[in-house]
Amino acid sequence: MNTAILLIGGNLGNRPALLQQAVQLIEQQAGKVVKLSGLYETAPWGNVQQPDYLNQALQISTPLAALPLLHTLLNIEREIGRIRQQKWGARVIDIDIIFYNEDVISLPELKIPHPRMQNRQFVLVPLNEILPDWVHPVFQQTVHALLAACDDELQAKRVSS
Repeated sequence: MNTAILLIGGNLGNRPALLQQAVQLIEQQAGKVVKLSGLYETAPWGNVQQPDYLNQALQISTPLAALPLLHTLLNIEREIGRIRQQKWGARVIDIDIIFYNEDVISLPELKIPHPRMQNRQFVLVPLNEILPDWVHPVFQQTVHALLAACDDELQAKRVSS
């Protein structure tokens, strides 16, 4: 089995219900959810003329290799209703692979660890809740240390457990 660390989020529709639906579909189609953070709200990144995001970190145990996992997660996004129209645009759901085992993967369609995760509190804060001691395989720093060094000013505020 493989360990994958995911970040799910969205800023359209009933955000808590859509995140819950994503968790259920991930468990049905991708692997067992081992750890789950609370829900965190953050102002939008990039295109700021949109509603705030709700995000959650998950650790899953999956039989899928990294690329098949990505394709499964993209299918789950489509099943929930995601339509990709613009980069950093509003969305009902977004599912990103942040870490996959301790692997470093650089393919045209998949970069692991997620290349910008260390710069974003909306990723690091929920990850720090469930896996503060997870070591980034490139930077060789824990999630907790990456969060302490992060200069992102967009605070991730916990809104539920």
